[in-house]
Amino acid sequence: TTTQIIQRHSVSHAGSHTAPHSGSHGHGGSHSSSGGSTLLGYIGIDTIIEQMRKKTMKTGFDFNIMVVGHSGLGKSTLVNTLFKSQVSRRSAGWARDEKIPKTVEIKAVSHVIEEGGVKMKLTVVDTPGFGDQINNDNCWEPISKYINEQYEKFLKEEVNITRKKRIPDTRVHCCLYFISPTGHSLRQLDTEFMKRLSHSVNIIPVIAKADTLTIEERQEFKQRVRKELEMSGIEFYPQKEFDDDMEDKSDNDKIREAMPFAVVGSDKEYQVNGKRVLGRKTAWGIVEVENPNHCEFAQLRDFLIRSHLQDLKEVTHNIHYETYRAKRLNENGGLHPISSAETQESNL
Repeated sequence: TTTQIIQRHSVSHAGSHTAPHSGSHGHGGSHSSSGGSTLLGYIGIDTIIEQMRKKTMKTGFDFNIMVVGHSGLGKSTLVNTLFKSQVSRRSAGWARDEKIPKTVEIKAVSHVIEEGGVKMKLTVVDTPGFGDQINNDNCWEPISKYINEQYEKFLKEEVNITRKKRIPDTRVHCCLYFISPTGHSLRQLDTEFMKRLSHSVNIIPVIAKADTLTIEERQEFKQRVRKELEMSGIEFYPQKEFDDDMEDKSDNDKIREAMPFAVVGSDKEYQVNGKRVLGRKTAWGIVEVENPNHCEFAQLRDFLIRSHLQDLKEVTHNIHYETYRAKRLNENGGLHPISSAETQESNL
């Protein structure tokens, strides 16, 4: 079977509807050129994009982001800054002076955000207690368990005989891992966590509270972190092996070279040169969160939300979830379809 590429050339509006290549009329209305043909009129294939857009605007979509790092690194503030609203766990009625839990806890809070007619159900998963103990051995286990439980929940819905039209998606699409701005090197816990979870979730490492480092210290620390991650064999998102083509590779290489992004978060506004800006006020001036000369927050936001949000969801579904699914089905010799009563039990 030969697949031909057929393209429609724009038609002149001066009254002439002649095909752009001579001799095309004698071959049933198309002219073969370099394995392709020219359409003589408008079909409407290009409207599929608009159809998809309308459908997405009606249904909305889910995005689940996990934040991991020890307390005091500004995780809640950064998430609030990213989505320009009070979406973090601490903003949802949790006391700021709550005690650090003795073990790692998983706390998820969901909000529906609407912008330009598009609805997004955003779930922020926080991990209080991570890295805050004297002995932090195996403190990644509750996090790994939670990630796999969401895959399991999705899988059980998938193998039902009567499936829901739209399976609720609680799978973690992105894990923001907060690195302490020590300026020295990664902690053993940092490398251990990322090594163990990089194959089951999209990890995006960020250097927290970057305004505590000078520009030179920041660049040196970023290079050191990248080198240490490489030496430990840790692949963070976007992973090289998932680049679709050369254009993808070129775009993602630029992002990988800039990572980990050194960020500052703030949900407070200040007046700077007649403009209201998000920032952190210090004795020597205001650190502007969205100013690329001050920190790399804008790069992180553009990457996470404006260019790669859909890809994060696709890599989660097509790579991480598929890996989990294949493993589970191999273990079980195929999961048996389950009743709705069993599904309800598993969701409790």
